[in-house]
Amino acid sequence: MPEPTDTVTAPGTLTDPGAGRIPSRHQGRPASTASAVVRAVARYAGILPFTAYVVLGLIIPMIAVAVGAFQNPDTGAWTTQNIDIATHGVYLTGFRESIILSVFAAVLPAIFGLLIAYAIFTAKRASLLRQVVITMSGVFANFGGVPLAFLFITTLGSSGLETQWLKDLGWDIYAGGFSLYSITGIVVVYMYFQIPLMVLVILPALEGLKPAWREAAENLGARSWSYWRYVGGPVLLPSVLGSTLLLFGFGLSAYATAQALTSGTVPLTAIQIGNFLSGNVIAGQGNVGQALGLGMVVIIAVVMVFYVLLQRRAAKWLR
Repeated sequence: MPEPTDTVTAPGTLTDPGAGRIPSRHQGRPASTASAVVRAVARYAGILPFTAYVVLGLIIPMIAVAVGAFQNPDTGAWTTQNIDIATHGVYLTGFRESIILSVFAAVLPAIFGLLIAYAIFTAKRASLLRQVVITMSGVFANFGGVPLAFLFITTLGSSGLETQWLKDLGWDIYAGGFSLYSITGIVVVYMYFQIPLMVLVILPALEGLKPAWREAAENLGARSWSYWRYVGGPVLLPSVLGSTLLLFGFGLSAYATAQALTSGTVPLTAIQIGNFLSGNVIAGQGNVGQALGLGMVVIIAVVMVFYVLLQRRAAKWLR
């Protein structure tokens, strides 16, 4: 009895008797399956480091914080006491002050950053100016922490250099109610790196506005105000709002600059969490810091959801 083969024999020709050997449908499957696996691995290999980074640096810590927020630090039993403490008293004040600070530290830099970016966008011979501003913005946007706090203390502190200059000119800024060591002072300091950050994130959106839109509006008799009101403004608005939300998130999560500037005298949630991490806690409230961290995660998550939605809406027009 003949053994089964991987080919089916069909009638050949006189010159080529083997021309009728037709490969079976099962022939070559192992090779095609292996190549498909190799292609799939090669396709997703590039995101494996990022996936590991997200899992180890974001997802696992977030799960640990969420679990710890509902645990008793002594017995390990499940409880909502930590959440109750974190949403009352001085901790609720910390959330309120943090949100107020973040709103001002986002809206004001968004306005000034948009104006600076628009000036670059409309300037003639802007190639050199654009490179200089982008380079400087990249440097200033990443300058923060203790060095930035020290810079402003020596400049605008109660005995700072510029404070003394203004006194010599007859203007005592501290007599008028300003203090570098308050919410107002922190907003001023945050603007140092928030404005350059706004320039970096909104400039690509401005450059995405197609010149043909402006030309079409002008051909139809529209003036500059009408163009920005009916065409450029609505197209650019999602990007501006999304960038403002991004600045809000940065202002809410910033810690080192405010801590070094105020020594923890301003009740901000980030500083309160830092106090828990440094061991400065009340007995039985060890997990309140994780409850505060969970509250920050929830706020940032809501902000990022709106940011993604706005970015998707902006991307439809700026493709």
